[in-house]
Amino acid sequence: MTPDAIRIAHPDKLFIGGEWIDSTGDGVIEIVSPNSEEVVARVADGTEADMDRAVAAARKAFDEGPWPTMDPAERGACLRRMGVELEKRAPELAAAWTAQVGGLASFAPVMTGGATATLMAIAGYADSYPFVERRPSHMVNTAIVVQEPAGVVAAIAPWNAPYGIMSAKVAYALVAGCTVIMKPSPETPLEAYIMAEAAAAAGVPAGVVNLVAAGRDASDHLVRNPGVDKVTFTGSTLAGKRIGEVCAGRVARCTLELGGKSAAIVRDDFPIEAAAAILGNTITIMSGQVCAMLSRAIVPKHRHDELAAAIAKVMQGVRIGHSDAPDTQLGPVAMKRQLDRVEDYIALGRESADLVTGGNRPAHMNKGYFIEPTLFANVDNGSRIAQEEIFGPVLCLIPADDEEDAIRIANDSSFGLNGSVLTNDADAAYRIGRRIRAGGFGQNGMKLEFGLPFGGFKQSGIGREGGVEGLHPYLESKTILLDGAPAGF
Repeated sequence: MTPDAIRIAHPDKLFIGGEWIDSTGDGVIEIVSPNSEEVVARVADGTEADMDRAVAAARKAFDEGPWPTMDPAERGACLRRMGVELEKRAPELAAAWTAQVGGLASFAPVMTGGATATLMAIAGYADSYPFVERRPSHMVNTAIVVQEPAGVVAAIAPWNAPYGIMSAKVAYALVAGCTVIMKPSPETPLEAYIMAEAAAAAGVPAGVVNLVAAGRDASDHLVRNPGVDKVTFTGSTLAGKRIGEVCAGRVARCTLELGGKSAAIVRDDFPIEAAAAILGNTITIMSGQVCAMLSRAIVPKHRHDELAAAIAKVMQGVRIGHSDAPDTQLGPVAMKRQLDRVEDYIALGRESADLVTGGNRPAHMNKGYFIEPTLFANVDNGSRIAQEEIFGPVLCLIPADDEEDAIRIANDSSFGLNGSVLTNDADAAYRIGRRIRAGGFGQNGMKLEFGLPFGGFKQSGIGREGGVEGLHPYLESKTILLDGAPAGF
């Protein structure tokens, strides 16, 4: 069962070793619409035994198949064919995002189209990356440094941007010569099914791309499987810590892109109305469910009250509605447990800060996981709402004594994923950006460029995704020292 707009041939099966096969269990994953609270799709629920089968298939394809030793340009060509198949299914991918997490239908084509374009760009590294280099040596006649695939990769994607994140993980792995087990979030498996079908249609060799949708226990089993050489995970910091511990125990490679509590510093030169428009509208993007979200705004004390009133005005004008309505600006959060989480934090905020606007479910929405955009003012940066990731449309406004104090507050966080400064002075923006302990920083808003390195400092993760730097974690460097030069050198 899948929505009518999405044509998945075998939602009741798993993709392992190039074939659609039955799960060893009889479980089913039900996908609930956050707009209607109704079940809109069902897929097979994989077991620990299914994970073992997928790892065995990926292991065989890596150890015995041609993929790891294939010319990188051939791998790139195969990935491009997969990209072409995904381009054909752009409407389905967009529909899947809206159906599963309530992403705005008006924005879905941008999300999914951008993700496929990124996959195609990653395929280009197959042609341009120096997989084999001759280096100078004082010890031998010929020193060659080669970049070889890390091995079997467990690719674990979150529910908020399932296609973009999973497609990038798979693309980098395939360009590097790795084989992959896709493990989507159980809330958002549909895009991974479409990707598996695209891989098969593109002629990706059997076992190179595998898919097992499953819950937490089977996922943990996958991470523990000794046949997995590398885990790439995007999700919560709590889950990332657990994965990091397991990988460290057997010295498996891992890339972790985790949570954030990113700050936007408002300087005195930036107009209040412009700042309010940026901050009030940014927090509603994807219902605030963005790891790099600017969820803390730090403002000079003498401008605090004026900015709070201006942001509240912006938030009160946001149109809340079903995500398939063309004029909706804020749809639901993705699931009931996420709504509960957001409401719990709002309750905490009421006790420690000033609730300026929002904080309730919209009166006109009888069903669905909707919450008003919410602003807390006079927030203490040490409070839980300022230190913990809420992952919803909740903004904390924090007063600062001066610019130095604002930088201190921005860095006073266990996270370090993103940041921004609202200023018309590019020199000041660069100066402040260099002092913020975060993996990304932008001037005048939440600026994200996935063709460039993306990742975090501190508890926001390990490693980078995006750009050529995103390829490095899927490769192992090998140095070969020879007495003479082989053919071609």
